[in-house]
Amino acid sequence: MSLWGLFMQADIVVKIVMLMLIVASVWVWAIVFEKVTTIRRANRSGDAFEDKFWSGGSLDELFDEEGQEPTHPMAAVFAAAMAEWRRSAKTVFTDAVRRSVQERVERAMSVAVQREMDRMERWMVFLASVGSTAPFVGLFGTVWGIMHSFSAIATMHNTNLAVVAPGIAEALFATAIGLVAAIPAVLAYNKISSDLARFASRLEGFATEFGAILSRQSEER
Repeated sequence: MSLWGLFMQADIVVKIVMLMLIVASVWVWAIVFEKVTTIRRANRSGDAFEDKFWSGGSLDELFDEEGQEPTHPMAAVFAAAMAEWRRSAKTVFTDAVRRSVQERVERAMSVAVQREMDRMERWMVFLASVGSTAPFVGLFGTVWGIMHSFSAIATMHNTNLAVVAPGIAEALFATAIGLVAAIPAVLAYNKISSDLARFASRLEGFATEFGAILSRQSEER
């Protein structure tokens, strides 16, 4: 009646279900570790970048330093805006041109924010899928295992608990594995989604502030 014994005695269909759930559980934990690490690194890099950005230094120097090959989302948003701004550096600014440049800069930052968030949200759908489907996959294994147990009862013409208990136990084991995969996936999805939403708001806030700075600079030309 050990866990390994329950697995080895299970029907082939139940074994496949168990293996699928175990693989999904391992994958879930790998995604959780990667997402937590990515979000922490992005926040730390964002803090360091904002310190440089608000230090009063030259935006062109900051772009040359971090904008050429941005290594984190906030630098990517900054680089997208500065690249578009530099394309218009030699333009004679009229009111129409100023509005056009501002729209292009805002659009470039919006696209950069969306691209970076899409990259950071990769595999989140998998977490949601495992959280919602793993219990039912485990339940399928349970139902199949119980059907197999009743088939064995009919074959042996024996309803003794010692005969049916192993089959029922291995069937319920599939449900337990499904819950082990689903519960962390649901909790991680909720927590990581909240962290990603906060980071997206941070990027959008930075884009809005930077857009206002560039707008003031355009008015001075």
